[in-house]
Amino acid sequence: MVRNMEKIQKAGASAKETIVLSDEKSMWGSNVYIAVEKDFPGSDSVRISGTFLTKVFEGPYKDTGKWMREMNAFVTLKGKTAKKTYLFYTTCPKCARVYGKNYVVILAEV
Repeated sequence: MVRNMEKIQKAGASAKETIVLSDEKSMWGSNVYIAVEKDFPGSDSVRISGTFLTKVFEGPYKDTGKWMREMNAFVTLKGKTAKKTYLFYTTCPKCARVYGKNYVVILAEV
């Protein structure tokens, strides 16, 4: 994350708001998407757009699997099918300990 943020800042591509999404594609890996203001050389730019259902969860990161199952049930209840899901971690693990709360937003593209 630090190296990526340094590259983004050096390119003058920092977004006004820091938004980082993760697709948690497996237990051992994920793709991380960092919002930027512009494309720049050396980056793998991806544009994310679509229609999304979102739900906010609170608790320890170890509950991610439970949250994903709950999110899939929520999407199904709405009569939709999730094409892809992203997680927006509102705090880092250190900050979550300081604040005593850990909110995570799951976005399901439908």
